[in-house]
Amino acid sequence: MFQAEGYTGNKQENYELLLKQLDALLDGEPNVLANLCNAAALLNQFLTEVNWVGFYLYDKEQSVLTLGPFQGLPACTRIPTGKGVCGTAVSERRTMRVADVQAFPGHIACDAASRSEVVIPIIKGEEIYGVLDIDSPITDRFDEVDEKYLEEFVVRVTKYL
Repeated sequence: MFQAEGYTGNKQENYELLLKQLDALLDGEPNVLANLCNAAALLNQFLTEVNWVGFYLYDKEQSVLTLGPFQGLPACTRIPTGKGVCGTAVSERRTMRVADVQAFPGHIACDAASRSEVVIPIIKGEEIYGVLDIDSPITDRFDEVDEKYLEEFVVRVTKYL
Protein backbone atom coordinates (compact mmCIF):
# COMPACT_ATOMS: atom_id res chain seq x y z
CA MET A 1 0.00 0.00 0.00
CA PHE A 2 2.94 2.33 0.39
CA GLN A 3 5.89 1.30 -1.75
CA ALA A 4 6.49 4.28 -4.01
CA GLU A 5 9.21 4.02 -6.63
CA GLY A 6 12.65 4.70 -5.20
CA TYR A 7 11.59 4.12 -1.58
CA THR A 8 12.83 0.84 -0.14
CA GLY A 9 12.66 1.23 3.65
CA ASN A 10 9.77 0.78 6.01
CA LYS A 11 6.92 3.26 6.03
CA GLN A 12 8.43 5.56 8.65
CA GLU A 13 11.86 5.54 6.95
CA ASN A 14 10.21 6.35 3.65
CA TYR A 15 8.36 9.29 5.17
CA GLU A 16 11.60 10.55 6.73
CA LEU A 17 13.20 10.45 3.27
CA LEU A 18 10.18 12.28 1.83
CA LEU A 19 10.55 15.05 4.41
CA LYS A 20 14.24 15.46 3.54
CA GLN A 21 13.34 15.64 -0.16
CA LEU A 22 10.68 18.25 0.58
CA ASP A 23 13.16 20.43 2.47
CA ALA A 24 15.72 20.14 -0.34
CA LEU A 25 13.09 20.93 -2.96
CA LEU A 26 11.67 24.03 -1.25
CA ASP A 27 14.79 25.45 0.39
CA GLY A 28 15.75 28.78 -1.14
CA GLU A 29 12.61 29.15 -3.28
CA PRO A 30 10.63 32.24 -2.21
CA ASN A 31 7.64 31.73 -4.54
CA VAL A 32 4.66 30.29 -2.64
CA LEU A 33 2.91 28.99 -5.76
CA ALA A 34 6.01 27.16 -6.95
CA ASN A 35 6.49 25.61 -3.50
CA LEU A 36 2.89 24.41 -3.24
CA CYS A 37 3.02 23.00 -6.79
CA ASN A 38 6.20 21.08 -6.05
CA ALA A 39 4.93 19.86 -2.68
CA ALA A 40 1.74 18.48 -4.30
CA ALA A 41 3.74 16.81 -7.09
CA LEU A 42 6.21 15.28 -4.62
CA LEU A 43 3.42 13.80 -2.50
CA ASN A 44 1.58 12.51 -5.54
CA GLN A 45 4.74 10.73 -6.69
CA PHE A 46 5.45 9.40 -3.21
CA LEU A 47 2.05 8.08 -2.10
CA THR A 48 0.47 5.00 -3.62
CA GLU A 49 -3.25 4.31 -3.96
CA VAL A 50 -4.23 7.98 -4.06
CA ASN A 51 -6.27 9.71 -6.74
CA TRP A 52 -5.98 13.36 -5.66
CA VAL A 53 -3.33 15.35 -3.80
CA GLY A 54 -3.44 19.09 -3.40
CA PHE A 55 -4.02 22.29 -1.55
CA TYR A 56 -7.00 24.50 -0.92
CA LEU A 57 -6.19 28.05 0.18
CA TYR A 58 -8.33 29.92 2.68
CA ASP A 59 -10.06 33.17 1.75
CA LYS A 60 -10.83 34.78 5.12
CA GLU A 61 -13.09 37.50 3.68
CA GLN A 62 -15.40 34.96 2.03
CA SER A 63 -14.84 32.19 4.61
CA VAL A 64 -14.18 29.72 1.82
CA LEU A 65 -11.41 27.42 0.65
CA THR A 66 -10.35 28.02 -2.95
CA LEU A 67 -8.67 25.41 -5.11
CA GLY A 68 -4.89 25.68 -5.17
CA PRO A 69 -2.08 23.60 -6.69
CA PHE A 70 -2.99 19.93 -7.06
CA GLN A 71 -2.39 16.66 -8.88
CA GLY A 72 -5.44 14.70 -10.04
CA LEU A 73 -8.72 15.15 -11.82
CA PRO A 74 -10.42 18.56 -11.96
CA ALA A 75 -11.75 19.43 -8.51
CA CYS A 76 -14.28 21.54 -6.66
CA THR A 77 -13.25 25.18 -6.92
CA ARG A 78 -14.70 26.53 -3.66
CA ILE A 79 -15.53 24.82 -0.39
CA PRO A 80 -17.31 26.81 2.35
CA THR A 81 -15.91 26.66 5.87
CA GLY A 82 -17.65 23.89 7.79
CA LYS A 83 -18.71 21.98 4.67
CA GLY A 84 -17.30 18.62 3.62
CA VAL A 85 -14.10 17.15 5.04
CA CYS A 86 -11.94 20.12 4.01
CA GLY A 87 -14.30 22.77 5.38
CA THR A 88 -14.69 20.80 8.62
CA ALA A 89 -10.90 20.58 9.04
CA VAL A 90 -10.80 24.39 8.79
CA SER A 91 -13.71 25.06 11.16
CA GLU A 92 -12.38 22.58 13.75
CA ARG A 93 -8.71 23.46 13.10
CA ARG A 94 -7.70 19.81 13.19
CA THR A 95 -6.70 16.95 10.93
CA MET A 96 -9.60 14.95 9.54
CA ARG A 97 -8.85 11.31 8.66
CA VAL A 98 -11.95 9.74 7.14
CA ALA A 99 -11.90 5.98 6.51
CA ASP A 100 -15.10 6.00 4.42
CA VAL A 101 -16.12 9.33 2.88
CA GLN A 102 -19.54 7.95 1.99
CA ALA A 103 -20.26 7.72 5.72
CA PHE A 104 -19.12 11.32 6.36
CA PRO A 105 -22.16 13.63 6.72
CA GLY A 106 -22.06 16.34 4.08
CA HIS A 107 -19.12 14.90 2.15
CA ILE A 108 -18.47 16.85 -1.05
CA ALA A 109 -17.77 14.36 -3.82
CA CYS A 110 -15.44 16.06 -6.30
CA ASP A 111 -14.29 12.65 -7.60
CA ALA A 112 -16.80 9.80 -7.38
CA ALA A 113 -13.93 7.30 -7.13
CA SER A 114 -12.75 8.67 -3.76
CA ARG A 115 -13.42 6.37 -0.80
CA SER A 116 -11.15 7.74 1.94
CA GLU A 117 -9.57 11.10 2.66
CA VAL A 118 -7.13 12.87 4.93
CA VAL A 119 -7.15 16.66 5.32
CA ILE A 120 -4.56 18.58 7.31
CA PRO A 121 -5.16 22.27 8.08
CA ILE A 122 -2.32 24.66 7.31
CA ILE A 123 -2.00 27.17 10.14
CA LYS A 124 0.50 30.00 9.78
CA GLY A 125 0.91 31.89 13.01
CA GLU A 126 -2.61 31.78 14.40
CA GLU A 127 -4.36 32.06 11.03
CA ILE A 128 -5.75 29.33 8.77
CA TYR A 129 -3.81 29.44 5.51
CA GLY A 130 -5.50 26.48 3.82
CA VAL A 131 -5.49 22.68 3.84
CA LEU A 132 -3.62 19.76 2.36
CA ASP A 133 -6.21 17.36 0.96
CA ILE A 134 -5.47 13.77 -0.13
CA ASP A 135 -8.06 11.35 -1.52
CA SER A 136 -7.84 7.64 -2.17
CA PRO A 137 -10.03 5.22 -4.10
CA ILE A 138 -9.35 2.70 -1.27
CA THR A 139 -11.48 2.65 1.88
CA ASP A 140 -9.43 3.19 5.07
CA ARG A 141 -6.27 4.04 3.08
CA PHE A 142 -4.74 6.36 5.69
CA ASP A 143 -3.54 5.33 9.15
CA GLU A 144 -1.94 6.98 12.19
CA VAL A 145 1.53 6.85 10.61
CA ASP A 146 0.27 8.64 7.49
CA GLU A 147 -1.46 11.24 9.64
CA LYS A 148 1.64 11.90 11.77
CA TYR A 149 3.99 12.33 8.82
CA LEU A 150 1.55 14.27 6.66
CA GLU A 151 1.07 16.70 9.55
CA GLU A 152 4.86 17.09 9.69
CA PHE A 153 4.87 17.57 5.90
CA VAL A 154 2.43 20.46 6.35
CA VAL A 155 4.54 21.97 9.16
CA ARG A 156 7.53 21.98 6.84
CA VAL A 157 5.60 23.38 3.86
CA THR A 158 4.31 26.17 6.10
CA LYS A 159 7.89 27.38 6.67
CA TYR A 160 8.04 28.23 2.95
CA LEU A 161 4.76 30.13 2.71
